[in-house]
Amino acid sequence: MKKNLIALAVLAASGAAFAQSNVTLYGVADIWFGQTSGTGDETQTVLESGGVSGSRWGVKGSEDLGGGLKANFLLEQGFKIDTGAGAAGQAFSRQSYVGFSGGFGEVKLGKMWTAYDDISGAGNSAFDSALAPTAGLGNNKLGVWMSDDYQANPGNTIYYASPSMSGFSGAISYSLGENKKPNVDAGNVTSVHVKYEGGPVYVGLGFQSEKADGNATAVEFTRLNGSYAFGAAKLLAGYGKVASGNAETTEWELGADYSISSTLAISGGIAKSNDNAASGDASRKAIGLAAAYSMSKRTTLYGGFNQSTTTVMGNDSDSKIFAVGVKHTF
Repeated sequence: MKKNLIALAVLAASGAAFAQSNVTLYGVADIWFGQTSGTGDETQTVLESGGVSGSRWGVKGSEDLGGGLKANFLLEQGFKIDTGAGAAGQAFSRQSYVGFSGGFGEVKLGKMWTAYDDISGAGNSAFDSALAPTAGLGNNKLGVWMSDDYQANPGNTIYYASPSMSGFSGAISYSLGENKKPNVDAGNVTSVHVKYEGGPVYVGLGFQSEKADGNATAVEFTRLNGSYAFGAAKLLAGYGKVASGNAETTEWELGADYSISSTLAISGGIAKSNDNAASGDASRKAIGLAAAYSMSKRTTLYGGFNQSTTTVMGNDSDSKIFAVGVKHTF
């Protein structure tokens, strides 16, 4: 009888815990159709994945542990919707973590976006898409912002985000290289951001340092983004820098978003970057313009163009993209 009562008590407790848990299946299916061209390249008609958001599916959940404390997990795989291909050798290529959240903020352990990545695209125009002037031309490697070439979601990461206090918040992440050898320390990725979000104003500052191993020269990424909203418009601005030893690249962007109606918005901007002599003395510039129409809360049609130019020793390489696409979330 006592055993039965104990068993019933355990089942009751389990039921209460399950009642306070939730698991969600979610995803994004994003595909675009368009034409790409560049100096020395044939003009291509293409169907590509991820014009605005990377196509993905995932499972996430949380459990209420009481006292405001929650246990959380997330498993997320990216894929190319045009071919169905996923990341080779990775069951969850985008994120896979478990952690806790509460009044203290949030802690995550596993594979997730770095603290720098959290704010890197906050000031980008053209909806921070493949059409953004900072992005260059889709699959063409003539990217405009070198500070986009960072490790966005390394594995073996410890991440902490603070709660918001009067609009101010911050985060820090540290990724273990786990490649220590005799007389050579392991590499790491160290990342941090601070930001302010209050009313119409947003300002975010991020920094990330990457070392392949203990003997390697660190590659350091800095990004300062800001925006100001007034009425139906929002002004966007960004500054970035990449440094490794004496090599350095500096970059900037200016742009704007404008909501024509509750369902139609446009966004565009210009961007430029310059390498110093130690980094190759190249320069890049681009413009991007995009429009998005919300057919529903889950389905958006978008389109636009991007044009970029890279100049090396007086020689220009031009790239263009014209695209229309659809993004569906579930």
